Amino acid sequence: MSDRLFIFDTTLRDGEQVPGCQLNTVEKIQVAKALETLGVDVIEAGFPISSPGDFNSVIEISKAVTWPTICALTRAVQKDIDVAVDALKFAKRKRIHTGIGTSDSHIKYKFNSNREEIIERAVAAVKYARRFVDDVEFYAEDAGRTENEYLARVVEAVIKAGATVVNIPDTTGYCLPSEYGAKIKYLVDHVSGIENAIISTHCHNDLGMATANTMAGVLNGARQVEVTINGIGERAGNTALEEIAMIIKSHHEIEIETNISTQKIYPTSRMVSSLMNMPVQPNKAIVGRNAFAHSSGIHQDGVLKNVQTYEIIDPKDVGIDDNSIVLTARSGRAALKNRLSMLGVTLDQEKLDKVYEEFLKLADRKKDIHDDDILVLAGADRSGNHRIKLEYLQVTSGVGVRSVASLGLNISGEKFEAAASGNGPVDAAIKALKRIIDRHMTLKEFTIQAISKGSDDVGKVHMQVEYDNQMYYGFGANTDIIADSLNTIFVPVRLLIGFLSRFIIDKRHQPAATGFVINTSAPSSVGRVHLTLVTMHTSVLIVRTAFTTKLHTRVQRRITQSLKLQDKITIFLFGSHKAIRLTRHGSSDQTTVFHPIRGFPI
Repeated sequence: MSDRLFIFDTTLRDGEQVPGCQLNTVEKIQVAKALETLGVDVIEAGFPISSPGDFNSVIEISKAVTWPTICALTRAVQKDIDVAVDALKFAKRKRIHTGIGTSDSHIKYKFNSNREEIIERAVAAVKYARRFVDDVEFYAEDAGRTENEYLARVVEAVIKAGATVVNIPDTTGYCLPSEYGAKIKYLVDHVSGIENAIISTHCHNDLGMATANTMAGVLNGARQVEVTINGIGERAGNTALEEIAMIIKSHHEIEIETNISTQKIYPTSRMVSSLMNMPVQPNKAIVGRNAFAHSSGIHQDGVLKNVQTYEIIDPKDVGIDDNSIVLTARSGRAALKNRLSMLGVTLDQEKLDKVYEEFLKLADRKKDIHDDDILVLAGADRSGNHRIKLEYLQVTSGVGVRSVASLGLNISGEKFEAAASGNGPVDAAIKALKRIIDRHMTLKEFTIQAISKGSDDVGKVHMQVEYDNQMYYGFGANTDIIADSLNTIFVPVRLLIGFLSRFIIDKRHQPAATGFVINTSAPSSVGRVHLTLVTMHTSVLIVRTAFTTKLHTRVQRRITQSLKLQDKITIFLFGSHKAIRLTRHGSSDQTTVFHPIRGFPI
């Protein structure tokens, strides 16, 4: 039995089945190249017959990558296989992945068939695929709930027909690890000719056992694992590639190797998360932001004395620079002393004890303790760190009134104040700021992204400003980006009230929650763009948005839509021909005409 474990990545097929995570061809190529660099053996590029987009993506991915095998999924149908063959024509190494359901539930209710007929269809599909490629993988869908004796008959038949890999999916994520491991062992022990094929696992996480089941399969003879980056996939997801790779690397007693360059895991995880607009949960194994973070005082003390006390993986092994000691109310003196040392501050024990007492009081009031807070407690001179400080900002805004902002700045100890009105609270605040700094700047991009939900939601703002032909970028996060004291709970897009009085929305953005990208390019082409928000039932988390455009032609049109939090919105207004496009989960298949405005409804 080989000690080589082949990594079959299905991020671009099974992973992309997650609602709202669809990628275009360019993005899929980007992911495929990253998977190649990561060391993945097989890339399941798509299901060619499912759509022209998937077909084209398989073609382009085949051209873009070199050494991984490119795999195309089919049903046990000749037409599917024919289309897959066409899609794989440029692949250097090609595989057809065909199969059929084998559980009694699938046979009876899905196919209205019987066991013998299913075997015949499986064999026919494998034989037909072998006419075109030498590498054919067969999947027995819902194998997890298939009776072992019958499953062995199916596997033996398809291997005789020419299958080089047999995939044993726990399609519903139902199996216990002991049950799934025993199923793989049964096939190893009872299938004649099993040595002529590689057994593959394909486990889902419906009951949170995908990784455990996969490892049970590997320990019982499987030598290919079907996985996804970040564990994304249908319903609760698939087995996470990063978890299997690091289990194998960490457990030296398991004499099995993969081709994965583990240092590339974290960058690949970030890229997939960003492209698919699917944030990684903080406590996710290996790649979550808390995977190497320590907040408990006992843990922090242990890690500072010997990192292996609480870490079984070196963060650098997965592409993370270092672990993090997160200062909270549960942190001890050791963690505080360590952080002060990193900041260049050394305190004697008496002073440290006093600072620690004040630290605990502050930590009880604040969720996050920053380096700046620590320096203040320690009495360090911070005058050089913040030459510009916002002393205050007051904004008055509403419906039917002119927004007014007043602010105060401390610039290297000198205080300045200014006030200005604007088309919205952000516009007013920026105009007031310009009066103080006396610089002609152009706001090129303004992005608002809600991180959480509710009246105390945290919002992120990204700004791109041009000054003297130089681009400058800024970022900020706060619970109250605009001082809009709303009594009712708005979903995150409440932050946009009054923003759009003179901005053009012209660029697609895909944040974790509803977000818009705004800039001022060609403001003369449009007289006004206005957004109004109406609170709906907060438990449903739906906002009704009304977009009103007043064009220079004095033609007005109104488009009213309902949007859910995870929807993505794009609006384009350009040239003399104005267009508005609303996109839901990247889909804009139907077109409705609002002359002279073209609209793509969500």
